[in-house]
Amino acid sequence: MSKTLWWIVSFFIFLWLSPPRVFGIDDFNQAFPIVEPDPGHTKLRLSTEGLEAIRRITNPIAAVAVIGPYRSGKSFLLNQLLSLSCYEGFGVGHMRDTKTKGIWVWGTPVEMDIDGVKTSVFYLDTEGFESIGKSNVYDDRIFALATVLSSVLIYNLPETIREADISRLSFAVELAEEFYGRVKGQDVAFEPAKLLWLIQRDFLQGKSVKEMVDEALQHVPNSEGDKNIAQVNQIRDSLAIMGDNSTAFSLPQPHLQRTKLCDLKDGELDQNYVKRREELKEVVKSVIRPKIVQGKSLNGNEFVSFLEKILDALNKGEIPSTGSLVEVFNKKILEKCLKLYEDNMSKVSLPISEDSLLSIHGASRSEALKSFDEQHFGRHHAKKSVEQLDEDIEKMFKNFMMANQYQSSKLCEALYTTCEDKMDQLQVLRLPSMAKFNAGFLHCNQSFEKECVGPSKSIYEQRMVKMMGKSRSLFIKEYNHRLFNWLVAFSLVMVIVGRFVIKFILIEIGAWVMFIFLETYTRMFWSPESLYYNPVWHAIVATWETLVYSPVLDLDRWAVQLGLVAVILLVYWRCHGRMKHKHGSNSLLPLYTDGSKVRDRSE
Repeated sequence: MSKTLWWIVSFFIFLWLSPPRVFGIDDFNQAFPIVEPDPGHTKLRLSTEGLEAIRRITNPIAAVAVIGPYRSGKSFLLNQLLSLSCYEGFGVGHMRDTKTKGIWVWGTPVEMDIDGVKTSVFYLDTEGFESIGKSNVYDDRIFALATVLSSVLIYNLPETIREADISRLSFAVELAEEFYGRVKGQDVAFEPAKLLWLIQRDFLQGKSVKEMVDEALQHVPNSEGDKNIAQVNQIRDSLAIMGDNSTAFSLPQPHLQRTKLCDLKDGELDQNYVKRREELKEVVKSVIRPKIVQGKSLNGNEFVSFLEKILDALNKGEIPSTGSLVEVFNKKILEKCLKLYEDNMSKVSLPISEDSLLSIHGASRSEALKSFDEQHFGRHHAKKSVEQLDEDIEKMFKNFMMANQYQSSKLCEALYTTCEDKMDQLQVLRLPSMAKFNAGFLHCNQSFEKECVGPSKSIYEQRMVKMMGKSRSLFIKEYNHRLFNWLVAFSLVMVIVGRFVIKFILIEIGAWVMFIFLETYTRMFWSPESLYYNPVWHAIVATWETLVYSPVLDLDRWAVQLGLVAVILLVYWRCHGRMKHKHGSNSLLPLYTDGSKVRDRSE
């Protein structure tokens, strides 16, 4: 019993310590859907079954896709390339009632050595064109997705090449024009799929398949200027230019009884077909290359991510376009270039003048656009990406302008407030001084003009002019009046000092003369206005300014300290003078004397 319990406990411990197992597909030797239609049969969506088959691959991946009209033998052709019977491989139309919906993948890749690189080659079967109940837009999405995903694109055509078959290649042509003409040495968005024209018929009327393709790509006369013919002719021109990236191959019918093909062995098929089929396998192998995206081969997970990105782009809007693909591949480049612009602008210490900010913006914008021009994918449709980058740059520049405006306003407001406080302080000087006010006024103006920068400067300059002018007018108005009162008060103080403190008669007399002059003569002969413009008053003002303020000594700042020193000296002088007087020393100054000691003349 204890042994059984021990095994049970050990088993649960093992399960607990073991990593969780993902139960998925056990047999990959079958076909799986990777892309399927949505319910409206207009757009595409991913199918998880096939994606699991791809994700497990760690080698570089290549894909061979077969496209073509509805019931043209695409699935049978893929089975032949994979050496599989209809019962083993992709479902054939007459057996499973058009089993292929969307895009299917054979779950087991063919391992090949391509230029010394072990490569896993997947074969893709696509839903046929022009089937009942589908829109042309849906066919275009299938074709576009197969074109982008594949390394080899087999265009399977029965009998001949029609105008509609050429028109279907418009997307491939646009891709070639947008992506494949990149400058050498730079990463391409994705390398082009090799286009293989595969024409299945018994005879070619004495022409080789290459001659047949060349003939189909010749210009059609368009004397009436029909837009559709002109468009197809343009596609013909582009396909002719892409000649190095395409090849043609003919394949005879395998058997006259097409409905019995799945039941026939190779010995029962047309031997000419068998021979050409083997040659076709070699041709496909010779042109297969690993799928390269932005300079890098893709493993399973990366291939699925690439598929998701492309599918999102092709599902945008009503019609799939190369423009949407260009946007997808340029998205990261746009973000990188926008970040370059932002980093350059962020180095600027705000606030600065608007002209300087515009100059830096212009240089940063040019650098970002130049970087995008060097890295972007696409030719014609890249213009939209450039416009998007420029638009994003302008939006970001507006944010920098707002930040500059805010910082400028903040700085100038602080300087304005400082100057305003300074002017208020100068209004209440203990000893009013026009020289000191002018020095403070000039310093405020200079510091504001030097330090206030940015778009708010002009607004605050106007405020400064008004504030400074108002302060100056108010100071001048109060200055003469306060100075006059100061002189009157000073004369009275000196009368008291000269009579009772120093007892120096000359000081008292001078103070009385000054008081009488200020209070009587000026009021009798000068009005207050004329007084302030009189040369005598100007001389008084000049003397006052010299005493009160100079670059060396600001009397207003040191008035209290100097007053204390003067009082101490005065007290010392008085005490020292009395001591000398007691010892009989004679003063040279006409001082007041004690009347009790004056001798009578009769004595």
